Amino acid sequence: MPVDRALDDIDLQLLLQAVYLRYQHDFRHYAPSSMRRRVGQALDALGLARISDLQHAVLRDEAVFARLLQYLTVQVSDMFRDPDYFRLLREQVVPALATYPWLKLWVAGCSRGEEVWSLAVLLQEEGLLERSILYATDINPVALKQAESGVFDLDRAAQFSRNYLQAGGRACLSDYWRVGYDKLVFDRALRRQIVFADHSLATDAVFSEVHLVSCRNVLIYFNDRLQARAVGLFRDALVRRGFLGLGSRETLQFGPHALAFRGLPDLPADVRWYQRV
Repeated sequence: MPVDRALDDIDLQLLLQAVYLRYQHDFRHYAPSSMRRRVGQALDALGLARISDLQHAVLRDEAVFARLLQYLTVQVSDMFRDPDYFRLLREQVVPALATYPWLKLWVAGCSRGEEVWSLAVLLQEEGLLERSILYATDINPVALKQAESGVFDLDRAAQFSRNYLQAGGRACLSDYWRVGYDKLVFDRALRRQIVFADHSLATDAVFSEVHLVSCRNVLIYFNDRLQARAVGLFRDALVRRGFLGLGSRETLQFGPHALAFRGLPDLPADVRWYQRV
């Protein structure tokens, strides 16, 4: 490895260790390539030349850390993103969920809230929302605040609606929001069933027994050790025969908890739904 690259890797490790010790956010076991890319973006945005400069600033200024956190966490999603995922949720998972008298669902790494609001709409249409609690968790306080507001840019409405219909939506998605000032705001009746909270898959423990976990496009940013920890939390949280949904590029096949889950049958190749055994 070239000397400059080796020194950069050491600086990156020192930065992540400093973040953990100062702010208790643990990025030390995220995939190194992803961290290098995100820290590079933060350096450009903050006008800093070296990772060591960023470490110095982060340790002494909480506002700098708050800005860095926006780059270290992924905030890209859509309502009903990957419609087949939600269509199979309706067709194969919801009938099993409907047999429970009450439901708890966990969206881990909820980002700005598109996924949890999608689930709320789906549960409403399936007649399950009133007996459900949805836990939406993330480590980014800015993203959590956005998620809790249920407010999104109006120019995203068309894509949201297309995804909803492809996912088997039973009405018109615009029935669930109102429009004002170039924003769309979701119905607060959906919000009553959602609990938003700070939770880290890297450092925190299980907080509730749940019937479904949806954690998509999060594990791909973890190394093997952190992936195993996160899936272990999902295993411990899920009831027997509870459901786990992952992103299209994520799998349990080679992990240490593979025997605790079985894949649902007859799924498309890019849909990942598992059941706790």
